[in-house]
Amino acid sequence: MGIGNKEENMRSFACLLSTTAAAALVVGVVAPAAAKTQLTVYSTLQKEVLTPYEQAFEKAHPDIDITWVRDAGGVIHARLLAERDNPRADVLFGVPVTNIVSLARDGLIEPYAPADYKKLQPMFRDKNDPPYWTGLEMYLNIVCFNTVEAEKRGIPKPKTWADLADPVYKGQIAMPNPTMSNTGYGYVHSWIQKMGEEKAWAFLDKLHQNVSVYTNSSSTPCKYAATGEYVVGLSTDLTGPFLKTKGAPIDLLVPSDETAWDIESTAMVKGSRNPEAAKILINWGASREAHELFNKYYGSVGMDGINGGPPNSIPDGAKKAQDYSVEWSIDNRTPILTEWAKRYDSKSEPKSN
Repeated sequence: MGIGNKEENMRSFACLLSTTAAAALVVGVVAPAAAKTQLTVYSTLQKEVLTPYEQAFEKAHPDIDITWVRDAGGVIHARLLAERDNPRADVLFGVPVTNIVSLARDGLIEPYAPADYKKLQPMFRDKNDPPYWTGLEMYLNIVCFNTVEAEKRGIPKPKTWADLADPVYKGQIAMPNPTMSNTGYGYVHSWIQKMGEEKAWAFLDKLHQNVSVYTNSSSTPCKYAATGEYVVGLSTDLTGPFLKTKGAPIDLLVPSDETAWDIESTAMVKGSRNPEAAKILINWGASREAHELFNKYYGSVGMDGINGGPPNSIPDGAKKAQDYSVEWSIDNRTPILTEWAKRYDSKSEPKSN
């Protein structure tokens, strides 16, 4: 190989090195893909609904990842109090409004009005401006009534709550323990607000004679009614439709004198580390798209005019809900539960460890 060829080869090699170095430099300065925002969300909802909710939200907002932390409302309240100085959560999503009102009183909620807030039914909107919470869906306290066993035992369907004090129901009722279940407490405070204290406690005395057991869980009474262990199970319209669809011989009754309720809501945690992403989730939760999805699992949702619901659900719960004060129920919770336990705790299920 001649000297000229060697020089030409060296020039080509140097050119290649220069091109490669330039390419490497370009690659080095290209910005990496933006990291997704990690949003920590506390919820009381079941994982069966959280999965489709998460999928729908993250499809619309692929730059945000949700990490769910599921627990009971009381546990979430205690957790937020413990984390007050170093908040871990960004959003509450699907937490009962009674819990959120208490959290707001403790200074743990940042008020925020989502874009479609005014399009929601009035019951699903906080009266504060800006609001501390925004309603997603509603559940009702209902009667699960076993029609087969009722016919065998000659027991009529109750038409009002007062009917349940009739001795014909003696030993045929299961009810959630108000000291253990928010649903159970809902029955008691709603009756007191509707009847007045004296009449309500007199009714509860008679009802107690007919109750066989006060359960730790709000779903258990309806399950007892579904299997025929008791004719009447006081529960919610979250459990009943599922059991009826599975073939349980139960009717789901809302007495004519209206019923207790709670609204599973969303709110921003004060001190959120990702407030802008938190607002995006809260905005989505108030949208028509989200409420159409909620209605696949709940009969009563915040956006008016969406009335489908899952099979055997009770639609338009706001029309059957008692008009009462959530604030009053919070203010009077301790004395009511103390009195209830003193009178009726003898029929309560053993507390789980």
